[in-house]
Order: sequence, then C-alpha cells, then structure tokens
Amino acid sequence: MTRIGQAIMLLHGGDREEARNRFCALWSEIGEDGDALHRCTLAHYMADTQDDPGDELAWDLRALTAAEGLTDERAAEHRDALAVRAFYPALHLSLAADYVKLQRPEAAWIHLNRARKASDVLADDGMDDGYGGGVRAAIGRLERRLWDQWP
Repeated sequence: MTRIGQAIMLLHGGDREEARNRFCALWSEIGEDGDALHRCTLAHYMADTQDDPGDELAWDLRALTAAEGLTDERAAEHRDALAVRAFYPALHLSLAADYVKLQRPEAAWIHLNRARKASDVLADDGMDDGYGGGVRAAIGRLERRLWDQWP
C-alpha cells in the first residue's frame, strides 16, 4: 500500500505518466488474483491515469470486481482503510463518469443511482464529512450533467 500511495501522490501531483508506469509495474507484481484491497485501490487509481475512456472503464471495472472480493476485516487491516461499503459510492461514481465519456447514458444512470444509494453508508459509518460530502457533491454534479445531456 505504501508504493501504491506513492504512485497516487504522483498522480495527484500531475505526473500521470509516471503514476501510470508505477501502477502498471505494481499490477504486474500483484496480479489478477492478488490481494483484493491492493487490486481495488490500484485499479481505482490506475483508471484515472488512462487517456482512453474504454481503458479507464476497464480499470474501474477491475476495481469494482476486486471490491466485491474484499472483506471488512481485510480492509480494516490497513491503517487508512475504509469499510468496504464505503468504497462503493466512489467506485460506482467513477463507472458512471466513464459511461458518460463513452456516450452510454443508460449505463451511466445505473451506476449513478448505485453510487447515490451506496452513499447512504458514508454518514452512517461515521465517515469524515470531507470524504462523504465530497462524494455526495460529485454525485450531484454528475447527475446535473446527465440531466443536461440526456434528460
């Protein structure tokens, strides 16, 4: 997780190419059957380094698949981990955004609705208002964008 975190810092610092290179190397180490927490985290952020919306979607789908194999107990082993249920709003929000980029409004609405429904756990789990509020605000922004494009 430390090396994944370092690559995330590169991504947030604007060095998408180096972050992508590091994520790719880590993915090769972890593999398709590696630790679900590592795969979920890495794939979620690897999606953000992609130039092609189809590639971004593929990585976000990998993140969702990994999350489905993750237990709360495994997530709790990491010092900064969220409860597994708290991953789903952001994962579905990312998928909805991917589908918007791909001009697939029906799929975008499905995942946006899943993100909104899953976001109910953020406040209930005592999540930080910054995280929960940020996710809910992003859901609202994407919903307005969808209404503007595909009412």
